[in-house]
Amino acid sequence: MDMKRDHYEDIRLFSSRVVLFWFIAFMVLLATFPFMALSVGKSYWIYTANYLAIHVIVAIGLNLLVGYAGQISLGHAGFFALGAYGTILFMTKLDLPFFLALPLAGLGAAAFGFLLGLPALRLEGPYLAIATLGFGLTVTQIIGRWDVFGGRQGLHAPPPSIGGLTLKTDFDLYWLIVPLAIFLTIAARNLTKTKVGRAFVAIRDSEVAAQTMGVNLTFYKTLAFAVSAFYTGVAGGLFAFSLRFIEPQIFNLMLSILFLAMIVVGGLGSIVGSVAGGILVAFLNLKLAAVQTLPVLGPVLVHLSETWFSVSGLPNVQFIVYGLIMFLIIVFEPLGLFGFWIRAKIYWKSYPF
Repeated sequence: MDMKRDHYEDIRLFSSRVVLFWFIAFMVLLATFPFMALSVGKSYWIYTANYLAIHVIVAIGLNLLVGYAGQISLGHAGFFALGAYGTILFMTKLDLPFFLALPLAGLGAAAFGFLLGLPALRLEGPYLAIATLGFGLTVTQIIGRWDVFGGRQGLHAPPPSIGGLTLKTDFDLYWLIVPLAIFLTIAARNLTKTKVGRAFVAIRDSEVAAQTMGVNLTFYKTLAFAVSAFYTGVAGGLFAFSLRFIEPQIFNLMLSILFLAMIVVGGLGSIVGSVAGGILVAFLNLKLAAVQTLPVLGPVLVHLSETWFSVSGLPNVQFIVYGLIMFLIIVFEPLGLFGFWIRAKIYWKSYPF
C-alpha cells in the first residue's frame, strides 16, 4: 500500500529501495553517457543532452508557477533572455567570474519575475496571460534595440571558466549543465513538500480557501513568479554558453509557447512530468527544426509544400505537431506523460488481474 503514516514518509527523497536503485542506475548512465558518445564519434549527442537538460530546468521552473501555483505565463521567453544576456554581460562588462555571473543573472530574472507577479494579484486567466505575453514581447524588443545588448547583431558568449578550468567543448559543458539540472530538480521537488509548496497548491486549488487558512496571497504569488523566473534565468544563462551565440530573434513568442507545451505534455503539477515533457518536446524541437531531413516523412512534407503550400513555411510544421500533441494530451490524458506513468504503475501492480 502507498499509505503514508507521517510527514517524514512524504518528504523522503527515495520512497523505497527500488526507487533508490533506479536513481543510482540513472546517475551511472548519465556519468558514462558522454564517454560512450565520444567512443562512437557522436559528439552531437552530448550537445543534445545539454540542450535537453537546459529545457528540463525551464520546464520545472514553469511548472512550479503554472502547475503548482496555478498562475499562467506566456512570457517566460523574456526571463530566458534576461538570464542569457545577463550572464554574458556580467562576464564581459563587469568581469565577473562565471560562477557568480550565472546566479546573479538568475536573481535578476527573479527580480523581474517578482515585479511581473504583482499584476497577478489582480489578474487571472486570459488577462494574466496577456500581461505576461506583453512582458515577453517587450523584453525582446528592448534587447534588440539597445547597443549594450548587441542590438540585432546579438552577443557572443565567452567560454565559462570554473576554478581555472575553461569549458570550451560540449563535453566540458556537460559536467556543468547536467549536474546543475539534477540539483535544481531535487531542489524543486523538495520545495513542493515544504510550507511554500503546499501554499502554492492551496492557491491553485482555491484562493479564497487558501486566504481563509492564513496563506498570504501577495507573498506566495509573487514568490512563485520569482522562483519560476530564477529557474528560467539560470537555464537561459546555460543556453547562451551551450549555443555560444545569442540574438533577440531566438527569444520569441513561439519559445514561450514551446515552454508551455513542455509542462502540458509532461503533466501539470508534477516534477517527473516536467522532466519527461521537457525532454520530449525539446527533442522534437531539435528534430523537427529540420523536418525535411527526416526519413520518409521529410520528402513527403517537402512534396506537399512544393505542390500546395510554401516551402519557406515548412519549418513551422513543428508548431503544428506541438499543437496536435497538446490537443491529444488534453483529450485523452489531462495528466500528460505523468498520467501514463501512473496508469502503467497501477497496471503492473495489479498484473495479471
